[in-house]
Amino acid sequence: MAGIIDLVGNTPLVEIRKLNPNPNVKMYAKLEGNNPGGSVKDRPALNMIRSALERGDIKPGTRLIEATSGNTGIALAMIARLYDLEIELVMPSSSTRERTLTMEAFGAKVTLLDSIEICRDYAEEKAATGEYYILNQFANPDNYLAHYKTTGPEIWNDTRQTITHFVSSMGTTGTIMGVSRYLKEKNPAIQIVGCQPTEDSSIPGIRRWPKEYLPKIFEPERVDRIIDVSQEEATQMARKLANVEGVFAGMSSGGAASAAIRLAQEIDKGVIVFIACDRGDRYLSSDLFG
Repeated sequence: MAGIIDLVGNTPLVEIRKLNPNPNVKMYAKLEGNNPGGSVKDRPALNMIRSALERGDIKPGTRLIEATSGNTGIALAMIARLYDLEIELVMPSSSTRERTLTMEAFGAKVTLLDSIEICRDYAEEKAATGEYYILNQFANPDNYLAHYKTTGPEIWNDTRQTITHFVSSMGTTGTIMGVSRYLKEKNPAIQIVGCQPTEDSSIPGIRRWPKEYLPKIFEPERVDRIIDVSQEEATQMARKLANVEGVFAGMSSGGAASAAIRLAQEIDKGVIVFIACDRGDRYLSSDLFG
């Protein structure tokens, strides 16, 4: 019988048919909300904690701290509990109530601060005291390696090696860095497309980072193109995914879907896969579906 950890990954691809504007293009959403913790972040959370334990960097009883916009925090809270680790999660105060309560349900301590940049500074300062261990998803190779080892191979195999374009929202950039590494090794012609908010937009989970906060794991040469998506576009597309395609996902998934649809309008033919990062029920207290 499988345990929770055994259920991380191997998420399904679902074809997007009604919203796809090009009959010569196949478009698929990878439903990462089907992970046990409800998001794509289960993968790096498991890999970061398990790898740190295997190296001896941490052990049961170690106190962890991490800055997160939400999904990584939920995943880390779940995985930390399974390995008997204490964890403090530092989140922007704009995060939905569901996220805070879910982390607390797994036994995590949650601290709310003004912005993700302030959260990152706070976590790094507390880790510097030596009393906490910071996993630092923004600079930790185990973040993108989770996707190199799992997400990339799954997409390659499930599309029967036919994928031509991969689309992902960019937050820590772990997903796009790991999948890009894997897919480009298999076929360098595959186009890797990132999605980020427009200058005046706020989309939970993805960022247009100031240069000084750009994730250290991000290598721009691994992304062929970046598409800007507005908050309004991402919101409307998240709603359409639910009420047209039956895919109930969050705003960042709406952003990735918007970019994928824009891409489908530009190309003659191809196979596009985008990441549906999490589940929509994580946003019901917000106005995303209101």
